[in-house]
Amino acid sequence: MRRSEVLAEESIVCLQKALNHLREIWELIGIPEDQRLQRTEVVKKHIKEEGETTILQLEKDLRTQVELMRKQKKERKQELKLLQEQDQELCEILCLPHYDVDSSSVPSLEELSQFRQHVATLRETKASRRDEFVNIKRQIILCMEELDHTPDTSFERDVVCEDEDAFCLSLENIATLQKLLRQLEMRKSQNEAVCEGLRAQIRELWDRLQIPAEEREAVATVMTGSKAKVRKALQLEVDRLEELKMQNMKKVIEAIRVELAQYWDQCFYSQEQRQAFAPYYAEDYTENLLQLHDAEIVRLRNYYEVHKELFEGVQKWEESWRLFLEFERKASDPSRFTNRGGNLLKEEKQRAKLQKLLPKLEEELKARIEMWEQEHSQAFVVNGQKFMEYVTEQWEMHRMEKERAKQERQLKNKKQTETEMLYGSAPRTPSKRRGLVPNTPGKVRKLNTTIMSNATANSSIRPVFGGTIYRSPVSRLPPSGSKPVVTSTCSGKKTPRTGRHGANKENLELNGSILSARTFKGFQI
Repeated sequence: MRRSEVLAEESIVCLQKALNHLREIWELIGIPEDQRLQRTEVVKKHIKEEGETTILQLEKDLRTQVELMRKQKKERKQELKLLQEQDQELCEILCLPHYDVDSSSVPSLEELSQFRQHVATLRETKASRRDEFVNIKRQIILCMEELDHTPDTSFERDVVCEDEDAFCLSLENIATLQKLLRQLEMRKSQNEAVCEGLRAQIRELWDRLQIPAEEREAVATVMTGSKAKVRKALQLEVDRLEELKMQNMKKVIEAIRVELAQYWDQCFYSQEQRQAFAPYYAEDYTENLLQLHDAEIVRLRNYYEVHKELFEGVQKWEESWRLFLEFERKASDPSRFTNRGGNLLKEEKQRAKLQKLLPKLEEELKARIEMWEQEHSQAFVVNGQKFMEYVTEQWEMHRMEKERAKQERQLKNKKQTETEMLYGSAPRTPSKRRGLVPNTPGKVRKLNTTIMSNATANSSIRPVFGGTIYRSPVSRLPPSGSKPVVTSTCSGKKTPRTGRHGANKENLELNGSILSARTFKGFQI
């Protein structure tokens, strides 16, 4: 065999080995099948010497590709190791299982990408849980300080005393943390409620016992807060006041009775309802009587709080009703027209506004009371009767009062008319003072003459108080209108001259009788 043939066979063997070695590398680094076909096609082209590539150049190219692949293999293995280390650290902190990956093989680019994404998700989970842990830990410490509570379990000590980075941020631990915080907050709320109840009890006892301000200021420091020492101090003050209450039984019971009366007013209790609590009127000031009063004030207080909205609505109606009645009274007062400054117009506007407001309030209260009565299966009572019956009764009483006032005015006007028809009407304008009228005898004479002539023309004058009709003692006037001739009366007295009467005289003496000027309607002497 020729030497060239031997070299050709050896070249074919070497090429075959090289291709086999390339396939192993491709499989090892995870090159997909389609990319292997593409790479094999490239090698085939090199073998065919399409680009006038020599065998040596092909060998060089293949060695370059092999070297590049070896470098990629190393880099991927290094990244895989780093990702595995990070995954292990994060999984230990979060108490999660490790990421499942084959460490003996070279990962593909897609596998590395998925691993990176997984590690990034773990980091985000760690950051979120750590923030939640730090926040809950801070609240737990505050609650423990407020309650004067020291960590008494291993978990509580791990949370409060140990380093934050050493705490396992598992879902179970986070849930346990949340549960611990809820327990502490519940204890804190209960403690605050107890302290607030003690404070309310202290204030109530202060008021009942009339404790001076100086003595109250001595415990002002414990009137805020809910720590254990504050609660203890409040309890001591309550005990002291309770003992003092037993020593001042009568004063305390009387103070409770004042408060009871206030609640009776606010709840619109009738007299029968008030009298139903017999201990209110007892005078044997014992501890049993005090307990009965305490129980009653608690019952009334709760009763008022349950019906507070309704009572406030009724109170608003009562106030509006009283104001409306006041405006109605003023509207019927004749002296209101003498007001100044526009008060009359303001009052009239307010009266009209209330007249529109009252029916609206009544409708709203009616709807709310009906709902309340359906819910509680009992009647809502105000002053011993149903509220709407009470409202109807108030309107009816108001109507009757207006009708009575109207009848009184009509009767008064009727009597006044009869009086005026009988005696003549009184002057509508104030008369001048007597001392200021000038002395004008002529006018008096003329007026007297006119009156006498009228009386003569009518031939008789009806007495003021009724009775016999007397003939006029004054003669008729002559047609010329000259002075009348006055004849003497049967009594023998001279009739006074008209000129000697003063201008301010208000009566005429005729035939020994005094006739008031008011008898003659339209004239004043």
